[in-house]
Amino acid sequence: MGGTLDKYREMGDLIASQGQTFVIALIILVVGLIVIKQLHRLLRILLEKFALKPQTASTVSNIICIILLVLTVATALEQLGMNTLVIRRVIFLVSLAVIGIIAIFRPLIPTLPFKVGNTVKVGNLLGKIEATTILNTRMRTFDGRTVFIPNSKILNDYVINYHFTDTRRVKVDVGIRYDQDILKAKQVLETIMIEDPRVLLKPARPTVYVLSMADNCIKLGGRCWVNNLKYWTTRCELIEKTKLRFDQEGIMIAFPQLDVHHYHGDALPEFHGEENKLS
Repeated sequence: MGGTLDKYREMGDLIASQGQTFVIALIILVVGLIVIKQLHRLLRILLEKFALKPQTASTVSNIICIILLVLTVATALEQLGMNTLVIRRVIFLVSLAVIGIIAIFRPLIPTLPFKVGNTVKVGNLLGKIEATTILNTRMRTFDGRTVFIPNSKILNDYVINYHFTDTRRVKVDVGIRYDQDILKAKQVLETIMIEDPRVLLKPARPTVYVLSMADNCIKLGGRCWVNNLKYWTTRCELIEKTKLRFDQEGIMIAFPQLDVHHYHGDALPEFHGEENKLS
């Protein structure tokens, strides 16, 4: 019993003498981890602004933060009285090992082809990415649903990232009747696109093509480029403007129709004559 009390007394004396050191080391560790977490996010943003690829920016920021983490842990251990020379050797070896592992294996690790805030289409799902974890991705669809998609499915399915490029091409297809003026219709449709301030002149100027001569119409296709964020509203309003302007200019838009001819009595003598010859 006396030996046990002596041990507890020695432990209490150790805590009393080293308590301040433990507290300081703990504060260094906690504050360091908080700072490193915030710094990691800021580093990725800054590196991407310097035109680095997202994967490269992530690799560089991870290496820097791991080195800072090792330094933080080493400082806390040094505060506890560990040998400074041993700490320096540990820092050097761990840093080299981490940098080597990241440099070798980072290109082999699959990454998600989008960031939080991007509008993407995964399979038949279209929406905005709200968050990503190691296991799944949270998407908010445009009809108000929240969908959790396994990352394994994303990596094995096709993904369209509408924020990957700055611009996107708008298609305005319209069919006019065969008795309408094609050149006038092309000019009007081109003017509609050029007059819209959201339509860009690069990577290509607005252009109108004759796409096909279908069963009921001559199909025209207007093509222009807009900023990604303005794509949907621009497309909808260009279609509306096309209908209104064509009405003003007297250009008739075609619609599916079926002509039925009714003949009374023996209205087709030539046909019946040919039929008799064949028989």
